[in-house]
Amino acid sequence: MNKQAETRYPIHDLLATRWSPRAFDDRAVALETLGSLFEAARWAASCFNEQPWRFIVATREQPEEFDRILGCLVEPNQAWAKQAPVLVLGVAKKSFAHNGNSNAHAWHDLGLATAGLTVQASALELYIHAMAGILPEEARARYQIPEDYDVVTAFAIGYIGDADRLPEAAKEQELAPRERRSLAEQVFSSGWENPADFSK
Repeated sequence: MNKQAETRYPIHDLLATRWSPRAFDDRAVALETLGSLFEAARWAASCFNEQPWRFIVATREQPEEFDRILGCLVEPNQAWAKQAPVLVLGVAKKSFAHNGNSNAHAWHDLGLATAGLTVQASALELYIHAMAGILPEEARARYQIPEDYDVVTAFAIGYIGDADRLPEAAKEQELAPRERRSLAEQVFSSGWENPADFSK
């Protein structure tokens, strides 16, 4: 399924072809390929080079571990994510290692790491679907995650699959056209909600 973004300005194909499917193929993701994805995440920028991100990964070749992560998702996400070959939890350390102070940028930096991973996935013809629909305290209990870490997100990784295999509600979302706010609604200059010249 091709859902390439219709952009106002040209962007790299890796970004234009990125989208978040719910239908994943059964094909496994090689461990070396997973290594490349998380290597891309490792080299993301972060405040004070703190690198506050942590990831918990399971593949369908590890059924017990896969089900362990799957149980950290809300039920509507479990319904489609159970078909993905790889599931991941994204966790952020809330304080700086060098002084113990609160790190207000930890979630942002986890996002940067995940974005790097996502672009690398696009380069390898893989897809990522990130999820906010998770059960953070369930994840904390299942993995003994320390209190100084927030369970922020989960995501599925895999090759594109057949939308007809999805539950009906998820299939409708899968086939819906991609939409974005205009640049004028997102990029300002000289004042709040005053569109920057290039975004008008």
